[in-house]
Amino acid sequence: MFKELNPLLHSQLRLAIMSLLISVEEADFVYLKDETGATSGNLSVQIEKLSEAGYISVTKTFKGKMPRTICRIAPKGVTAFDEYVKALQTYIT
Repeated sequence: MFKELNPLLHSQLRLAIMSLLISVEEADFVYLKDETGATSGNLSVQIEKLSEAGYISVTKTFKGKMPRTICRIAPKGVTAFDEYVKALQTYIT
């Protein structure tokens, strides 16, 4: 039987963000933007949605005078990502 897919992770950009963060300790906004090809505005919105869900943590700092946004996957995000992958496998196996 098919399992329900998490609608928050079923977005292409949010899934890409989570896929990148699951394999690194942290990633800054510029890295995520470069890797996903997203616009700054769209990436900001999707990061906010993942943060509000508790899937990632976001830290805003400065490097010199430049603002820097650092994202890390949260334990809740790791669990949600694992469950999403397992649910997706029910569709392809």
